[in-house]
Amino acid sequence: MAVDRIAYFSGLVAETPDEPRARYGLAVALRNAERHAEAIDQYRAYLDLADDEGAAWGHLAECLTATGDTNAAADAYLTGIDTALRNGHNGLAADYEVAIEALS
Repeated sequence: MAVDRIAYFSGLVAETPDEPRARYGLAVALRNAERHAEAIDQYRAYLDLADDEGAAWGHLAECLTATGDTNAAADAYLTGIDTALRNGHNGLAADYEVAIEALS
């Protein structure tokens, strides 16, 4: 039987709204379901709670791009670049630089 990941993580967020992993899980499930506006809210909540190493900033940027907010997407990618470099993820930072160029 398949697990409804959105319902599962929504329940976890309702129980423990300050748990970063629950927020991240819900954000990923919403993004995978192409519910980008809702995913944006969850990625932002996650990023307010967690010290992410850069990946979530890219996921947030993808969702922002999908909703047409390319300026906010570029900002998210820029923050992702800074965060990725700070954590030694140079390849991820380079990927985000390419993504920013593709926005224009």
